[in-house]
Amino acid sequence: VQLQASGGGLVQAGGSLRLSCAVSGRTVSGYAMGWFRQAPGKEREFVAVSSWNGVGTDVDSVNGRFTVSRDNAQNTVYLQMNRLQPDDTAVYYCAAAGLRSNLRDTRTYDYWGQGTLVTVSS
Repeated sequence: VQLQASGGGLVQAGGSLRLSCAVSGRTVSGYAMGWFRQAPGKEREFVAVSSWNGVGTDVDSVNGRFTVSRDNAQNTVYLQMNRLQPDDTAVYYCAAAGLRSNLRDTRTYDYWGQGTLVTVSS
């Protein structure tokens, strides 16, 4: 299974970005698909997850600014990020998990993408 994250870039505070995670080698359906981020000097932290059946989502406390979705036909998962702030600057990673619990824990995930850099300027 390979995950390819894309869509990062430089954006001004208040702007939006949509990250994509394209999955190959296995159908994305049946996997919980998570998004994590890692800022310089910090640990990787949970951002959002789309549950294995694509119905449920769990988004960390970003004040409603982020949403996660998936398109099983395209084998792709998305992270829509609105009203971005400088504190959102990080490398964003997508990951796939065959398990269905502890989805906020990085150790749950079996496969990881390479990350895409998001930089928010003030």
